Formats: sequence, C-alpha cells, structure tokens
Amino acid sequence: MPMPSMDSVKVAVRVRPFSQIVLALPNTEFYSEVNWDSARDNTKWKFSMREKNSGSKCVISMTSRTTTTIQDPKNPEHVKIFTFDLAYWSHSGFQKDKYGVLISAEPNSNFASQRDVFHDLGREILNNAWQGYNATLLAYGQTGSGKSYSMVGFGANKGIIPNLCEELFQAIENRETNQEYQVTFSMLEIYNEQVRDLLSRNKKSGILKVREDQQLGFYVDGLKSVPCESYAQIERLIEQGIKIRTTASTNMNASSSRSHMVITIQFKQVFLDRDLTKQSRIHLVDLAGSERQKSSGSEGDRLREGSRVNLSLTSLGNVISTLADAAMGKKVLHIPYRDSVLTKLLQSALGGNSRTTLIAAISPADICYEETLSTLRYAERAKKIRNKAVVNTWKLMRESRTENNKLLLGCKSSRMAEQPPYYLEENQCGIHISQMSWAHRLEQAREEWGQQFITIVQKQQMMTTFPHLLNVNEDPQLTGVLKYFIHTGSCDAGQAASNAITLQGLGISDKHASFTNLDGNVTVTPHSKCKVVINGVPITTKTKLQHLDRIILGSNSAYLYIGFPSERGSEDLSRFDYDFFQLERAAAEGMSVDKLGSMNNRDGKADQSVLAVFQDYVKLMPLVAEANQMSEELKKGLQMELKVKNLASSDSRGYDLQKEVIVKVTNKRTHEVWIWSKAKFINRKFLMEELYQCFLNGGDSHVAQEVDPFWDPAEVVYLGSAHIWLQSLAYCMKFKEQVEFLNYEGLEEATLHIHIIPCSATGQARGEEDVVLDPLELLGKRIDFKIHIVRCLGVKWLKEDAKRGIQIGYRIYDLPNTLYTKPIWKIVHPQIEETVQFTALNASQEFLNYLQTNALIVDLWGLQEGCAELNYFPQGLMVTGEGHIMVDTKKTSTGLGTGQTMSSQISELYLKLLKLEQETELLRNINRVLREENVFLKESLVKTSSGQQGERLQINGMAAQVPSVKEINRMCAQQVNNDGELAKALKVFYRSMNMARAQFCRLRHYKPPGDDQMLRPFINQQSQMLKDFGDLFESSLWKLKNDVAIIVKKKNIYCLPNSEHTPSEN
Repeated sequence: MPMPSMDSVKVAVRVRPFSQIVLALPNTEFYSEVNWDSARDNTKWKFSMREKNSGSKCVISMTSRTTTTIQDPKNPEHVKIFTFDLAYWSHSGFQKDKYGVLISAEPNSNFASQRDVFHDLGREILNNAWQGYNATLLAYGQTGSGKSYSMVGFGANKGIIPNLCEELFQAIENRETNQEYQVTFSMLEIYNEQVRDLLSRNKKSGILKVREDQQLGFYVDGLKSVPCESYAQIERLIEQGIKIRTTASTNMNASSSRSHMVITIQFKQVFLDRDLTKQSRIHLVDLAGSERQKSSGSEGDRLREGSRVNLSLTSLGNVISTLADAAMGKKVLHIPYRDSVLTKLLQSALGGNSRTTLIAAISPADICYEETLSTLRYAERAKKIRNKAVVNTWKLMRESRTENNKLLLGCKSSRMAEQPPYYLEENQCGIHISQMSWAHRLEQAREEWGQQFITIVQKQQMMTTFPHLLNVNEDPQLTGVLKYFIHTGSCDAGQAASNAITLQGLGISDKHASFTNLDGNVTVTPHSKCKVVINGVPITTKTKLQHLDRIILGSNSAYLYIGFPSERGSEDLSRFDYDFFQLERAAAEGMSVDKLGSMNNRDGKADQSVLAVFQDYVKLMPLVAEANQMSEELKKGLQMELKVKNLASSDSRGYDLQKEVIVKVTNKRTHEVWIWSKAKFINRKFLMEELYQCFLNGGDSHVAQEVDPFWDPAEVVYLGSAHIWLQSLAYCMKFKEQVEFLNYEGLEEATLHIHIIPCSATGQARGEEDVVLDPLELLGKRIDFKIHIVRCLGVKWLKEDAKRGIQIGYRIYDLPNTLYTKPIWKIVHPQIEETVQFTALNASQEFLNYLQTNALIVDLWGLQEGCAELNYFPQGLMVTGEGHIMVDTKKTSTGLGTGQTMSSQISELYLKLLKLEQETELLRNINRVLREENVFLKESLVKTSSGQQGERLQINGMAAQVPSVKEINRMCAQQVNNDGELAKALKVFYRSMNMARAQFCRLRHYKPPGDDQMLRPFINQQSQMLKDFGDLFESSLWKLKNDVAIIVKKKNIYCLPNSEHTPSEN
C-alpha cells in the first residue's frame, strides 16, 4: 500500500464585484438607470444596478497574491490581515470581450478571471486525479458571495466544474491507446439532513440513505452513477441535475442557497500493458450559504436551536475547528464527523485520504462586513487541517488481464482483484447495482443519451414556435431551467396531473389558472380565489399577457412570459431576475427606499442603514408570503405582515431612530399578536418548512404547542410613542399637553392627556411668579416637578378586541428603569390619573440642557390575555426622604464612592443628610441676599432723608430727584409685575413652539402616495400644512416681540423716574 503524504488543506479567497441588487433610488446622478414602461400602468421605474451605486464601500483589499485585508467600516483604523495560499481579486479592473467573457481591462490589472481561478485550482485537481489521488474542492461563503459562480459559472464565463470536465476529456483523447479510461458522474443535494439524487427521475427513489461500511466508510446507498464518454454528456447531466434541483426546490419550498450540492467524478485509469490500475474520486462541493444568525435577533426565540437546516454547516465548522486544534498539537478526543450527513460524506476530504482545496467566496461591501470576516476566519482555521492522501493504485491479477482485453470487445463480465479496502467496487456492501461490465454500462448510457437528445431537439423547436413560461429562481443557476409551453387553445395550470401545465409550489391549487392561446393573443384567467400577480399587481379576472410580463402564481412561484416569435427581439432576459420580481412587488405595495427616507441631506447619497433595511424588506417579502400560505394549508390561523420598526419614530431629540424590518404575527381566531425580529422569523420559517414537508409526506401537522413554530406565549406588544417636549419645565412653567401616540408607521394609535407641573418639595404647584427668565437661574438648585398622566383616548388596540389592556411607560433623563402605569383592561377610553413626583437636588448643567433640547418619550404598550404585565414597581430607584424619585443623580452617586451599591434603604439616611445640607446652603444664599438688600435699603433711606432736607444730587450735570421710599416700593412691585408678564409671554411662546414642533414632525413623516391620481391632493394638503406651519411660527414670534416691547417700555418708564416721566403720567 502506498505511503500517505501529509498535505495541508489549500485555501484560496476570491472577492466578487459589487452585486447587481435592485434598489429603487430615483432622481440622483449617482445611479445608472434602467428605464422601462410597465405593461400595466406606464410607470417609469429607475433602478440602481450595483451596490457601489447605492453607496456601498469596498472593505476588502489584496496587496499580493496571498494577502487579504479587511477594514472595519465602523472603525476604519481597525484592519485585519489574513494570509492564504491564493487571493483572487475579481472585484474590479475587468471588461467583457466580444464573447461576453470577463477579462482584464488593462495589461497590468490584477483582475482574476474564471480561467485564472481554474488554472490554479482546477488544473491542480486534475493533476492530482491523474496521479491517482482523491481530490476535493469546497466552495464556502455567504449567499450571493459568488460560490456558484466560481464553481459552475454563468453564461460564457464557465466555472471550475465545466472547465475541469472539459479538459479531462480533452486529455483523455490525447492519451495512448493501450490505456482505458472510465469516467462516471454523480450529483446529489443535501437539504435539511436529507440526500436527494439529482440524476434520478424517480421521485420515490430520489431521497437516499447514508450508510456506513467498515471498509468503505460512509456512502450514499443507491446513488446513480452515470458512465460518460465526453464533456457534452457531463454538460447534459449537469443541466438535468439542475432541473431536478429546481423542481425539488419548488416542491419543498426550499431555497437552493440553503442546500449543499455535491458532484462526484470517479476517474479510473487501466494500464493494460502494465497490469496497473489508478482510481481517483473528485468531489466538487458547493456548500450552502453561510449566513450567521445574529444573536441579538434570535437569542430570545424559544425554538432557536430547533431547525436542522443549518446543522450541516455548524457540524462542518466543528469538524474543521477540531482538526485545526489537532494540527496545532492540542489533544483531541473526538472528531464529530457523525453529527451531520455532510460531515459524514466529507470525512475523507477533511483529515483523510484526499487532497483538499477550499475556495472562500467573499463580498466586498461594507454592509456584509460581519459575514465576510466570519468567512475569512473560517478559512483561516481550515488551512491548518492536514490530510493523509495516498495514490489509489493496485496491480491486476493475471487472470483479470484476459478479462480486461475481452472488455474492450464488449464482453459483459469482468472482475477486479487485489483492491485495497478503502476503494472497493460497487459490487460490495449493498452498493452493487448489477454484475455489468463497463462496456455494457456505456451501452445503456448511450441509449439514454439518444432518448434525451430527441427530447432536447423537440423542446428547442417548440421554444421557437409557441409562447411559454420560464421559471425565475432566487438562484440564478436555477432560473430558466423549467419551461411550460402554451399550445393553441385553452390549457389549465395547477398541481393536478391532468393539467396541460403541471406546476408545483406553495399556494398552487389543483386548478389554479387557465391560459388561452387564440388568434395570436394569450390570456390568463385565475380560478376562484387563486393568487395570480402580473407585473406586481394581483389580478382576479381574465388578463391579456404581453411579451416579458412577470407572473407570480401562488405565494411565490415566479415565471417570465415569453410571447410569440413575432413579438420577440434581442432582449436581455437576465435583467428580469428574482430581485426584479420582488422589487416590482414591493413597489406595488407602496414600499420604496424613498419612503424609508434614504437620502442624506448633506450630499444626497443613500443612507446605508436604510438601504440595508430596504434589502431586508424585499428579501423577506416572499418568505412572509410563503409562511402565510403554509399557515393557511396547515390550518394554523396566523397572518404575518412585514413592518418597518421606527419607520416614523424619533428619539428624545427628534432624530430618526435606527430602522429595522420586523414581522407582525396575528392569530386570526384569538386576535393574539406577536412581534418577531427578522432573525426570529427566518428561524421560524425553517421550522415551518420542516413541519410543512412532514405534512406533505403524509405526517401529522398537529404538534405539541411547545414545539409548534406557529405558536408563542402571549406577550406585551409595543403600540406607539408620544413626544412631550420639556422646554417649558426648564423655565419652571406648568404645561398641559394633548399628544398623539404614533405607531411604527407614523399613524395615530391613541391620544394622551398629560400634565407636567413644577412644584415645591411638598408637591404644591408653582405659580407664575416662580417662572425664571433664564434656566441658568436653576443651576445648582433643587427642582421638583410632577408628571401626571391623565387619560388615554381612542385606543385602537382596545377597539379591535375588548378583552385587551394597556400600560403606559416612560423614563426621564438618567433614570435606570422605565416607569409604568398600572394595567387597565377592557376600557377603550381609560382614565389613568397617575402622578409621580421627581426631584433634582442639585440641578446640573447637563440636566438643564436636557430639559431645553429633549422630549419625554411616553410609550404605549398593549396587553393580551395570558401575558405578563409590565412591572410598575421598579426596584433600585433613588428616592428622597419624602419618597420622591430622584433624577440628575450623577454627582450624588459619585459622592457616595466608587462601586457602592445604591440600595434604597442605605441611601435614604444619606439623602436626608444631603437634603439638609442643600437646605442649609439655600438658607445661606437667602441670608446673603437679605443682607445685600438691607445695605441697599439703608443707603436708600439715607439718600431719601437728605433729599427731604432740600439737598439735590448732581448726576452728569443734570438734576435728579432721589425717589422716596414709597416710590422705591412701587418700582420694586412694578419690576416683579414686569417679570411676571414676561414669564406669561414666554409661556405662551413656548406653547406655540411646541405646537409648531409637533406640526413640523408630522410634516416630516408625511410621505407622498404611490398613486399618481392622489399626488395633486397630496401636494395641496402639503402646501396647506406648510402654510399653517409658517403662519403659526410667524404669529408666535410676532406675539413674543410685541409682548417684550410692551414690557420693556413699562420697565424703562419705571426704572428712569424723573419729573417729566412719572407713573402717573403714563
């Protein structure tokens, strides 16, 4: 037996160009536009065609053929450098030649083409195979990173697999004639821990079992292996496998990005003159997308570990990590190959008898930074693995030599001998199909090729004659694989086998729709309540189809209509991809990037966070439709809706909050509502698919409640927020507000009545005489105020279901916990009447700034039967001796010493002492002021006394009569009166400003309608709102100026008394 060679896993990294994701970003010069007229409404659409056009930045650089650098977009100084065997820069520096092949744009460009990648990786795999080594190529990366492009390719840009097969047969043709070469091809898919034979047309035998033999190890029982004589045959097999994969993906409602595809080429060389045989197995593995589930989104899901969809990749990561530890000298007790189907089948490729290469495909975009970094780390661990590859060769027995000579003449029997235990033929351990010679197997394959060739020719002729439907799949490799011809006359489409067009997929009925081809026109008519969407718009009646119309049947089965030959031109069908369909659907529902407010006011470019939200929305739309269909068929009674969290919400300073996509789930029978994050919904969708597949296979869809992905315990639901601006409180002015609770979408959910009242330590309301003209007058002083929540009117949540309840919560400034009102149930217009007093013992500058620039955000929460109520007795709050809740406690907390626990029991005595010190300081200040006033009064009395004796004071050459005590008292009283009037004027002004601010916020979030007919009324309404806002603003300023002018005039009269201007003369 040959001695094994120790080889490390070879790792290459390839970065793709910015992807062609479609984003609706109108009216900006930064976007290359594709304009076309919708067949239904003549609407002009403008689409950005690349990530770079939508503001994405490249965070990947490759300074050499082996070095890859990634930069953190949030912290540009944070850079990580990785070193691999090869680094391919395919991001930029390319152009198309006349055949559509991507080549370097410049002679000195470092662009890596498909041929470059094949030259390094594919040819090395071929060389290993010719030497008799097993070889494995793994493609790893997130969905859309270019794995399938590198492996299979697209259009004229062939990937590693077709190039490898083509060169293999070219080399065979040029070899010596005294050698025999046997090539067999198999293709399988692993999804949800099930193995499907992609070359088997038999649906029942499509799902295969993985078995284990002591000598062979793990193998797929019954996997079809087809002998091949040319590259053209392998090309047809790949097309056949992709077609079966597409059909299976549709039937199982499973995205191909979540499945693994494994192609195995068995290559045997028989040297007849040397009694020698070499055999190699080439495994080409396109792994599922490596998307990580964000812990922040799924950690709260009780079923987060329940899905088996990601089990294979998780297990593969565990195997790679364990093998990497072993290669570094760490003690390893167990390598978890048995944890998943994928790792069982890849046991020889990882740490076993194979020379293995991993190509890690990465995205250059900053929005994919986390996934890209995760992929690079994964690849870094993989390169530490060491395999033990051997040349698979053995001698033939003399008696077998005669048999092999007969084999060339078509004899139907042969036998091999002296085969090593790790490479037994298929005639052992249950793998044996039949005792057929290689020649006989080739003969059978030729018969199948002949039948398939006739079918292919017929289908090509029909494509040039009849209108037809082409399938459109999320995976570009699976798009256009299925073709359904619309013959003259009428034909039904649906799941029933009796239909002329048999369709599979979620939401497809037995008789779903009828297509009619008469007099050069094709129409489609949905059957009762069956879902048919054309160009994003649902239809319910007979509709004429036009060439290149986009059709969605059921929940998400997408097709492109190809019209009669006379209607066709040289259109580029590739632009009508899966994203195109979904964006068109989103636009019909009124969702666009513009609606999310994507433009940055400074440079007009797109806001990256908003673009990411829009992409999430478009991505989740079909998934939500599928989930709703599964709920309907399984009779779960759930209705799921996509929402954008914080679509029209702002923080306490009025800035927009970070937006994210959420799913609102409603039980139509019980009216229970849940809010699921994106990650939680995706996890639940996987579990729903498993349950649905079990249902399709005849299993029971009724499972225990605790493991049912369609169920969750009752929870508290966020309904909306109201903003109450606190500027008046900074001037010690009482104010009463009636504000709207606005939900995520900016729509009114309820009306809140709230009072915020400055008060004394005992809770007595402050009067107008306590109003301050400058908030700095309150610096360092004690401030007490009460928040009184009066009532909540017109709560829609309660109108929808009388059994529900509500709670209201808010948190002001530096409070560690949110305060909640007591729950109120079954009352549509609940009277709350709850008051809480707050105290700032030593008002800081930061607290005063907060009052002047921030709003109190009050949240409305919905309660449901069975949910846990929000805690309205929060713990850990600091309180005064009177029991008032303390705010602005930063300095107070520092005075207690670092690390000291602020329990209410310990802090109470200290706060009482602190309160006494504050009051003592206040008395000292009062005493100081009184002393100053006493000195002033004494001086005034002296001057008054001297004035009564007839003495006159000369000031600047002018005679001035010193006022009498009576006049001084009158002047002081008038000064107080002027201050009060100024306070009143400011109070009116601030109230007007609050109204203007609220109107401006509503104006900001008021989005234009998608319907052109509604645009003119919208513009008129918008203009009126702007006019009202301007009028309110101008009138408020005019009123303030007028009031201040009157007060100043009075102040001048009383502050400058003389013989010509006395109070009596005014």
